[in-house]
Amino acid sequence: MNDFLQTMAAGSAERAAAADTRFTAADFDRPVAPLKLDRFDVIAEIKERSPAEGALTGPGHDRCAQAARYAAGGAAAISVLTEPSHFSGALQHLEDIVAAVPGVPVMRKDFLVDRIQVLEARKAGASGVLLIVTMLDDGTLDGMLRCAWEHGMFVLLESFDAGDLARTSRLLEQPLQREKADAGQLLVGVNTRDLRTLHVDSERLEKLAPQLPAAACVAESGLHDAADAARVAALGYRLALVGSALMRSADPAALVRAMRNQGRLAVAA
Repeated sequence: MNDFLQTMAAGSAERAAAADTRFTAADFDRPVAPLKLDRFDVIAEIKERSPAEGALTGPGHDRCAQAARYAAGGAAAISVLTEPSHFSGALQHLEDIVAAVPGVPVMRKDFLVDRIQVLEARKAGASGVLLIVTMLDDGTLDGMLRCAWEHGMFVLLESFDAGDLARTSRLLEQPLQREKADAGQLLVGVNTRDLRTLHVDSERLEKLAPQLPAAACVAESGLHDAADAARVAALGYRLALVGSALMRSADPAALVRAMRNQGRLAVAA
């Protein structure tokens, strides 16, 4: 790790250290909305801002209404940025969105470094969490995965390069992780934006496609329209995580629907 990702990891560790660790069984009574996958699906993201693009919302933006539009378009899940310092996110945003779209799985997207943050997400109503492979050593990653499985959550494991994917493939050799991948609870993501440098490699999805493991693989970042969804589906990806394009769209429900449908057609072909 270096540069931006290292900064994010340090900030996340501080938040984890300050988190309330007094959980009770009642904190996890809320049922988990199950992730249901088809041939190709869209994870639609609520993102207030990003370090690379600046603000993505204006004054008075209604994130819950945005999430409802995603759900109306057929999003398989909704990703919510909860990182506060560079993405203007908050765990409360996730909790509000869970209440606004009952039955739709919501994923916490952040720079998580501790199992306590998985428990925070579950308490807030999240059905899943994103974990960045390169940020976590084997022991920490294993503990966070087991915590998610204990609470019936799904996990998106995010990779930036061939080394990350190789590590994920080794992880999938473990019987428990293989079982979760086969059940569609362990997703494998490839991000075209390397968060260590913030550099975008538009060809990364294609270059890494031959190394995709046997799992539901997610194309992340740089996807703008239905043609992009069809392109990544043809490469072997079975989901697209889309944020900025949807946040800027005049009709996000229609864009979710179009990306999902064109992706499914490309898989069928």
